[in-house]
Amino acid sequence: MVEHGDIRVVHRGGSKINFREPVITHDSRYLLCASGECVKVFSTSTEECIHDLRGHTGLVTGVLLKPSNHLQVYSCSADGTVRLWDYTDGILIKTYVIGYPVYSICASANHEGVIFIVTPMLSDKRSDLFQLVAVDLPQSGDQLVEARELSAVLSDVSSNPAAIVFGRGGEYIASANGLHLEVYFFKKQKSYRFSLKEDNKKGGKNTFTCVACHPKDDCIATGHEDGKIRLWRNFNHKKEYTYSTLHWHHNAVSSLCFTPEGTNLLSGGMESVLVQWRYKQESERDFLPRLGSAITHITVSPDGALFCTSHSDNKITIIQSCVKVSAVIQGLVKGESVRTDMMVDPRSKSLVLNGKPGHLQFYSLQRDKLLYNLDIVQQEYIHESGLEQFEVVKAAFDASGSWLATVEERKQKDAELELNLKLWAFDEQTQSFVLNTTISAPHEARITAMCFCHATDSQTTMLVSTSKDGHFKAWQLAAPAHTEDEGPSWSCDFVGAYHGLVPECCCFSADGSLLAVSFQEVVTVWSPASWELLTTLSQPPKAVRDLCFGRLSCSKYLLGTTANNLLCCWNLLTCSLEWSTSMDISLLLADPLTENMAAFCCQAGSTDLFVFKPSEPRPVFSQKAVCSGKVTRAVFAPREEMLESCEESSQWLNHSQLYFLTPYMDLMTFTTKAEEDRLMASSKQLVIDDRVAMTPFYLLLGKHRQQEDADPPSGLSAERRPLPQCSVAIKELLQTPAHVLPSTSFLCSMFVQSLLISVTDGREETKHAEEEMEREEEDSEGEMESSTQRPEQASLGGQAAPALTKAHLRELKRVKKLDHSWFPGLLHS
Repeated sequence: MVEHGDIRVVHRGGSKINFREPVITHDSRYLLCASGECVKVFSTSTEECIHDLRGHTGLVTGVLLKPSNHLQVYSCSADGTVRLWDYTDGILIKTYVIGYPVYSICASANHEGVIFIVTPMLSDKRSDLFQLVAVDLPQSGDQLVEARELSAVLSDVSSNPAAIVFGRGGEYIASANGLHLEVYFFKKQKSYRFSLKEDNKKGGKNTFTCVACHPKDDCIATGHEDGKIRLWRNFNHKKEYTYSTLHWHHNAVSSLCFTPEGTNLLSGGMESVLVQWRYKQESERDFLPRLGSAITHITVSPDGALFCTSHSDNKITIIQSCVKVSAVIQGLVKGESVRTDMMVDPRSKSLVLNGKPGHLQFYSLQRDKLLYNLDIVQQEYIHESGLEQFEVVKAAFDASGSWLATVEERKQKDAELELNLKLWAFDEQTQSFVLNTTISAPHEARITAMCFCHATDSQTTMLVSTSKDGHFKAWQLAAPAHTEDEGPSWSCDFVGAYHGLVPECCCFSADGSLLAVSFQEVVTVWSPASWELLTTLSQPPKAVRDLCFGRLSCSKYLLGTTANNLLCCWNLLTCSLEWSTSMDISLLLADPLTENMAAFCCQAGSTDLFVFKPSEPRPVFSQKAVCSGKVTRAVFAPREEMLESCEESSQWLNHSQLYFLTPYMDLMTFTTKAEEDRLMASSKQLVIDDRVAMTPFYLLLGKHRQQEDADPPSGLSAERRPLPQCSVAIKELLQTPAHVLPSTSFLCSMFVQSLLISVTDGREETKHAEEEMEREEEDSEGEMESSTQRPEQASLGGQAAPALTKAHLRELKRVKKLDHSWFPGLLHS
C-alpha cells in the first residue's frame, strides 16, 4: 500500500480471490480466501460474503486454519505480520509482528505453537531468494506481539505456497523449487535433495510446479511443466528413491491435492478439467470438464465433502465430491489486458470492462461482486493458442445508460480486418442490454476512438467514431420510418475528414454543443448541430493522443496530450493556448461531477498522479509512485454518499472515487485515512443476532423487528406481552463457548425445565388472587350497605329494597368486568 499523508492507495474492489489457495472450514460451511489486503469469508451454500477480515496494510499472501482451534484462522501478509482471527465473528484476536515480508504460511498439528513462513533470505525486500523459517509464537495476553524467535528450516525455497507442503501429519516437509525436490525430516533433523534434468529425451520440461503429500503413506506427488505427475517413494534414502509417472495434462500441472483419506489425487491445469486419480489404481480416472478457465489451485474440505478450484479468470468453483458444481464465486475477471476503457454504467453504477473472451463484465464496486456478463461477440470461444477470434476492443455508454455501443474486431493472417459496430438498448423488463443494431464494416480500417454525446437536454442520441481510414462518422438514432417497424435504429448522419490526416481521438463538450477531433497534430472543433468546422488548434508538430473538455466552471478549456510529452490547455473563447507543461502523460481523464482532472504520468519506471483544475496553476493533489509500470486504464466512479472531507488535499475525493488498473491487472483506488478507519470500525462490529448472516431475508425481518421495538406498546397488546424472563439455562446455553458446553441431552433437560411453571408457585398465585378478590368484595359490600342507609335512597313501589348477598355481589363484579363493546353493534345492525 502506498501512503501519502491522509490519502492512501489500496486494493478495494475487484481484488484477486485466486491469488492464493482458498481454505474450507471443518464444517464445510465457509470458504476463506485472500483478497487484496483483506481475507474474505464466503458461505459455501449461498456464495454470499459473510465477513471481510480487515487489518493488514499490505497484500495478504496466505490463509491457514489454526490446527489446534478450527474456529480460528491465520493470515500472513507482505506487511510483515501474521494475524489470528475468529472467522465466525470476524474479530481480530492477535497480531504477530515478524518484521519481514511473509509470502506463504503453513502449520502442522505436530508442531503446536509454531508456524512456518516463507521470507526473503536477505533483509532486502527485492531479493529473489527465499527461505522457510519456523516461528515460535509467544504466549502473551497482548493483542500486538513481536515474534522474533525465528529459526531457518530450508533455504532456497520457492515463494509459491503450492511448492511447500507437510507430509504424514508433520513428520516431514517437502519443498520443490526449479529442478530440485527437497524433503526435510524433523526427527532426524536431516534433509534429502533430489534433482531432475532440465529436459528429458522427448523434449519435455521437468521443472517442478507444485507438490502434494499423501496424508497417511510416504508418497509425494509433484507436478511439472510438461504436464506429467510424478509419485515419489523411498525418499528417506538418497539413492534408493523411486518414482512413477502419470500423464494426462498437455500443459503444466498447476495444482495437486490429496483427499483427506488419501484415496484420490486431484490435479488441474490449463485444460479447465479437474482430474481425479485413484491412488494405487492410477489407470482409473474421473474427469469434471468445462469448468470455464484454467485451474490455478485445488482445495479439499477436511471432511472430504467439498472440492474447491480457483481459476485464472478470478473465480472459485465449489464442487460436491467431483460430481457437480454446487456454487461459483466470481470476482472481477482479470485478463491479460483491457482493450476497452474502464467505464461506469450510469444505471447500476457498476464498473464495466472486458471480461471473459467476447464479453463485457458488469462489476459492482460497492458489493465487490460480479453482477453479470454481457455476451457481445455471441460466438463460442475456442481455447486454442494462435487462433484469431473476435475481441471486444471499444465500448461506450450514453449519459442515461439507455444505450451501449461496442466494437469487435478480428484480424487473421491472410484476410482483411473484420469490424462490427453494435448498438445495444437497455431493456427494462430483463434489466439488461439487448442488441438493437449491427453495422458490419462501419469503417475501412481499425476504429481508434468512440464517444457518445452526453448532453442531457439533447433531442437526439448521437455517437461518433474515428478510424485509421482518415474519417470520423456520426451515427444518429432515428425513429422508425414505418409503423410496422419494431423500433428505432441507427444510421450514419455525417462523415468528416481533414486534409487526409488520420483521426486519433474525439471528445464531446459537457453540453454537447462542441465536438473535438484530433487529426494527428491538429485539433479540429466542430458543431454537431450543423457539422460546421468552427476552428482548428495546433501546437508543436506531434500527434495528439488524448482530448478532454473541462467541466462546470472550467468548460471553456480543452486539454490534450501529445506524443512529445506535452500537456496543452486551450481556451475555447480566445481559441489560443492558455498554458502547456512538459509531462509524459499516459492517461488523462476528467471527473464528471467536478472541475477536477487526473493525469497519470509515467516516470522512472513508475506512475505519478496529478489532480488539478485547468483554471489553476497549482495541482490540487499529487503523489509520486502510486504503482510500478504505466497506468493506461482509470475511471472516476460517483460515490453513493458524498464524503465531508475538510482538508484541501482530499476534497477531490468527496464526490467521486478514482480507480485505476496497474500493469499487473490489480484494481486500485484512493481513499482517506478517515474512510479507512470507518470501514475498519464497521468490519469489527459483530453480525446482528450474534451469528446470523446479513441476508436479504434477515434485513427484512430485522427491519420489521426494529419497527416493533420502536412502536410503544398500547392497549390490550401491552398487557398480554410477557415480561422478559431471565433464565439461567438460556444464558448458559447461549453465552458459554461451544467447546466447553456439556452434552446436548443435559442442556435439553435444563432448557425444558426452565420453561415449566412450578405447581407450588401456581397455587400461591391462585391463593393470592382469591384473597385480593375477597378484599375487593368486602369493600364493595361496605359501599353497598352504606348506600342503602342513605335517607335520600328512593324505595321501590314504596317498599324497601332487599339487601344483596355476597354471591350476588360477586356475580355483579364479574359482569362489570365483561367486554360489552359488541352490544352497540348489535343494536345498530
